[in-house]
Amino acid sequence: MKRLMIGSLLGVTMLVATPAIFPILTQRSYAQTSQTQAAQLQQLIDLGLQQTQQRQPLQAIETLKQALAIAQSIPSREGEAFVNLGLGLNYNRSGQPQAALNFYHQAVRLFQEVNDRAREAATLSNIGEVYRDIGLPQEGLIYFQQALSITREVSDRTGEATTLHNIGAVYGDIGKPQEALTYLQQALPIRREVSDRAREAATLYNIGLVYRDIGEPQKAIDNLEKALKITLEIRAGLAQENRQQFLQNNRAISVALVDLLIDENRPDQAFKWHHLATTFDLADYSHLIDAQVINPPAQKLIDQWNENHERLKLLYAEVDNNWTPELSQQINELQAGNSQIAEDIARQYPEVAELFETTPQDLENLRENIAPGTLVIQPVLLTNISDVPDTIALFIVSRDQKAIVKKTPINPSEFDGILTEYRAQLENHNSENFDRNQELLYDYLIRPIEADIAAHSPEKLAIIAPGKLRYIPFETLYDNQRNQHLIEKYPIHYLTRISARRQLRSNTTSSPRVLAFGNPQPSPFDTPGAEQEARQVTEIFSGEYWVREEATRDRFQNDSPRFNILHLANPICFQANGCPGLGLGANQILFAHGETFNIADIGLLGLNQTNLVVLSGGFPTGMETESEGGGLVAIAYLFERAGADAVIASLWNAEDNTTLLIMTEFYENVKQGMTKAEALRQAKLTFAQEGIHPFYWSPLILIGDGGSF
Repeated sequence: MKRLMIGSLLGVTMLVATPAIFPILTQRSYAQTSQTQAAQLQQLIDLGLQQTQQRQPLQAIETLKQALAIAQSIPSREGEAFVNLGLGLNYNRSGQPQAALNFYHQAVRLFQEVNDRAREAATLSNIGEVYRDIGLPQEGLIYFQQALSITREVSDRTGEATTLHNIGAVYGDIGKPQEALTYLQQALPIRREVSDRAREAATLYNIGLVYRDIGEPQKAIDNLEKALKITLEIRAGLAQENRQQFLQNNRAISVALVDLLIDENRPDQAFKWHHLATTFDLADYSHLIDAQVINPPAQKLIDQWNENHERLKLLYAEVDNNWTPELSQQINELQAGNSQIAEDIARQYPEVAELFETTPQDLENLRENIAPGTLVIQPVLLTNISDVPDTIALFIVSRDQKAIVKKTPINPSEFDGILTEYRAQLENHNSENFDRNQELLYDYLIRPIEADIAAHSPEKLAIIAPGKLRYIPFETLYDNQRNQHLIEKYPIHYLTRISARRQLRSNTTSSPRVLAFGNPQPSPFDTPGAEQEARQVTEIFSGEYWVREEATRDRFQNDSPRFNILHLANPICFQANGCPGLGLGANQILFAHGETFNIADIGLLGLNQTNLVVLSGGFPTGMETESEGGGLVAIAYLFERAGADAVIASLWNAEDNTTLLIMTEFYENVKQGMTKAEALRQAKLTFAQEGIHPFYWSPLILIGDGGSF
């Protein structure tokens, strides 16, 4: 049986122990020197805790060694015990298990001496985890069982649940699934009793893995679905600083569930859950930047939900330190009330329902929103999870046929390296040998399903791209067997979570009208090309353009709802940390006289008549090493949520003249009656066929509806 997820008490122990140390020290009748030392000890412990929480084990070890010397000299047995515990934790994290065991054993002896039974149990559990990690699970069981006995003795329900979970995980390791289920199923109701939602999900995940490995897939699926639902509920309102680590820690649940559903030949169900799990980050993004909505009653309910969520976070922080049945009841009632608010919002205000949705919609509802002739492709990276073989799964979803999925083995680090290198090559017009990566990515992402794509005879492809794939224009992928870019075969556009689910707008616009802005002044930058771009757009379509000092924020805010096309050739910052070179903060659009508009407020404008937003002056996000690919797609998502059908923007800073040519031809093509996807394809096609570097022609992408105006 494969190794299960273990629920460690390490971090919990550190968080619980720290506040108790200083009051114990200051109540003693120490000499003045010892009082000073006690204060120094507390400062070092606080710093060591901070470094531990920030995952800086080597720094924490140096800090806690200093603390240990002071604790021994005062002497403070309580402080010495706690510091030994912290040293054990950090030595274990730094890959020195034997040193960790030495410090943990010292901590156990000291906690016994001062009769701190709860922390004695926590430390014994940590010892059990170290033995499990070094391949001695039977030895680990001895310590887990000792810890279990103590947690029951002192009525530490949180510690009891975690220890039961860990014992179950060890039995899973050593091939005793029935024993594993016995302990995991004892842990589960206690997790619920103490309102420990995150660890409840971990226990459900482990139960699911056990059922999977003993050949009971339906029970496995049931438990994995429950685990994933909980993680999505938690994730929906996480603070920025906690979100990334949480996503990484819990990614295994969605990967295991999707992989199992694929193996059980349930592609529709697998697609639903993966679609929810991997694109929900855009809804999280809206929370994180406090994106607003135009409907005051909806905003009032959202504010109430946020207020309750903040209260819940404070209550959850008390669970490990001060659990009581009354506290658990309070949490459960508030959680139930907030869930009801979320349901009310989703039911009454569909335009913001995706912010709170945590269960998959029926795939038929998704299909209804796929335009006729459109084939949706979603790559799924099932990688870097110990319980699942590394593969890439390629989903194909159409309006009227069952989903198709193909899995192919993959080397995750190799694939990631190809993506990173190729993106760098795309951004550099002097780069060479990029064709090899174009071909490799075609072989990974299209070749396994090209026969299935051809069988559908699609009019256009819609891509739902996760993670770093959001930074790669699929148009550039190259079929070396037929000597064609993918754009030479099909028009391509991209979907966010909301564009994959929104109702198709009736094509009622006979003659689109455009509102264009460009080259706002005064500004550190003079961009006459952007000014020319704004003028040319309104020569093709009727409308208004405003440039230089007249390109004001008030005109944008007041006039935008009256036009079908918004064309912004203004400086725009998509960077998460702002754009110092532009003098703009994150998610800001520059207008005349130095005024800025925050994209988080775009929902207040009411763009329900807007067919297209073009952001041609953006300063896009780069692809960082650990990036999960928000950036441009997240910005497009906000415009869609405000009512716009589609967004065109650039993945990198493109060359101005080529951008002007492509956008001009795009608008001419639209005027001739082409769909948005086909119009953009035709505008790029000559450049691609003439072998021009993709730096010039591929960065502008269409996100959202690819159909006609």
